[in-house]
Amino acid sequence: MSAIPVSVGMERWELPSRGRVAMLSLITGESAIFTIFVVAYIYYIGNSLTPPYPAQVLEIPFFNTVCLLSSSVTIWLAERQIERGKMRAFAAWWALTIVLGAIFIGGTAMEWHKLIYIDGLTIRTNLFGTTFYSLVGLHATHVGVGLIGLLTILLFTLTGHVRVEHSERIQVFALYWHFVDAVWVVVFTVVYIVGR
Repeated sequence: MSAIPVSVGMERWELPSRGRVAMLSLITGESAIFTIFVVAYIYYIGNSLTPPYPAQVLEIPFFNTVCLLSSSVTIWLAERQIERGKMRAFAAWWALTIVLGAIFIGGTAMEWHKLIYIDGLTIRTNLFGTTFYSLVGLHATHVGVGLIGLLTILLFTLTGHVRVEHSERIQVFALYWHFVDAVWVVVFTVVYIVGR
């Protein structure tokens, strides 16, 4: 039996990294979960029988949104720096990503404090409260998990355990953060624009 010839100039195909496949699989599953929550929110818009209603209590979180979406830029810049072996610049951009994510979480906490203690909107108040806290809380949980991961990587970076050869792993984790930011665009549009 003779060997099959390989054409000159053809590139050898390689399997994609297991990390990327795993992260994309996770993102696919999480997208399905978010889709269910978004559809439920849209389905129940305007069906609350008792106040408060979205237009009465929701303020559009522009600053929080700018911070979270900017964090996609800073994490992308961090990815570029580790590829080039500039570890201090990587750590700085990575830390700024954490700060922007923490500002977002802090803003969400302040919004919830106002809604619960001033406006009287809890998860049991009405259908709006139930769907709002479920959807926005699901997203906030994902941001919180992302922040834990970001902080862990920063600590490993500051102790010298993250190096240039880890750039692929950094990019894989960054996919999760980009996903969280992209989901916020959908949540923001549905909850604060369409749902008001």
